[in-house]
Amino acid sequence: KVIIFAMRSLAPATLVLSGLAAVARQAGAEVFFEESFETADWENRWVQSTWKGGNGPAGKFEWSAGEWFADEAAQKGIRTPNNMHYHSISAKLPAPFSNKGKDLVIQMSVKHESQEFSFCGGGYIKLLGSDFDQQKFGGKTPYHIMFGPDICGYDVARIHTIFTWQGKNLLREPDIKLDHDDKNEYTHLYTLVVKPDNTYKVLFDLKEKASGSLHDNWDFPNKTSDDPSDKKPADWVDAKRIDDPAKTEPKDWVHEKRMRDPEATQPAEWDEDEDGIYEPPMIDNPKYTGEWLPEKIDNPSYKGEWKPKQFENPEYVQDVYTFDDIGAVGFELWTVNKGSIFDNILICDSLEHALSVGEKLQAVFAKEKDAKKVWQKANGKEEDSEDTPPPEGDMEDDDDEIDPTKEEL
Repeated sequence: KVIIFAMRSLAPATLVLSGLAAVARQAGAEVFFEESFETADWENRWVQSTWKGGNGPAGKFEWSAGEWFADEAAQKGIRTPNNMHYHSISAKLPAPFSNKGKDLVIQMSVKHESQEFSFCGGGYIKLLGSDFDQQKFGGKTPYHIMFGPDICGYDVARIHTIFTWQGKNLLREPDIKLDHDDKNEYTHLYTLVVKPDNTYKVLFDLKEKASGSLHDNWDFPNKTSDDPSDKKPADWVDAKRIDDPAKTEPKDWVHEKRMRDPEATQPAEWDEDEDGIYEPPMIDNPKYTGEWLPEKIDNPSYKGEWKPKQFENPEYVQDVYTFDDIGAVGFELWTVNKGSIFDNILICDSLEHALSVGEKLQAVFAKEKDAKKVWQKANGKEEDSEDTPPPEGDMEDDDDEIDPTKEEL
């Protein structure tokens, strides 16, 4: 893997970027940023922030492949070393760029390693502008896109995909859900593609999780708006199906599911003065015919779904995919559990290139389960059971104090 901004001064970094971009263009892609944290000088390119929110202190990312790994050198990334801490860090791109007229691809790997009982924390990357204070980068810093996993217990498990539009953070509706097996302790790849035709695609481990139109799944301004003066007529019929008026309940229909046993007799020892009036016991009614429901037919008076007249929306913009100043990337996280590792960050304009990079990474990640077993055996740890159900009573994201995205939004 190659780091495209391995030199600190602007001119050398620009030269390095130009050389790599030329190679990437030959392969049908342009790489704007790539970071694999393979060398100890990564801190020359990244700035740790001192920002913290209201839930706890600020922590610093460390360089680590975690407690277990398939290839330590290849899997070193930046790791959150503290429980209940904020961790914020950012890196400037060699040169800001605009994605106007081209695909924008964001890809990274995330490993939430510490899941002894449960896990709660954010794992998303932010695409930022070029003009901000990196030392104070935090929850209030404006961003263009926020993308990555958001997991807390068994209630919150989604891939956050948030776009900023005119100062407002727009969340995808509905959430892109993560399945139970998607949120384990192994390394996973997250990929976002935003295209000039205002469509998107989200991949998890190189397999599609969601796709469609940006206008359909985010609250960008609609093309038209309802006429507030247009009201539904009082005689408008919007019931598509009705009970068939020609069908009536049969006279011999029996509704009673239970009945008194007609063959029961009062016991000889029954004393009404002491036992009260005798009532036979209840039994299932053999003549019970079930609940009667009339048949449904199409409503001949149905007029369809009523919709108000539409006005052209002056705030509508067709192209919502573009950002003019993409100048930095960053992680700004609140994590209950330590041990999350972020690596293999790629910003480019080709999904094909990202998939090619991802396939090589997946070959390494595929060896993690065996690597963990070796580590567990060497450290006297009990091996995980693939069939063990989740433990009861895990943390749930029902408390504002531990919502990892509350301050973003």
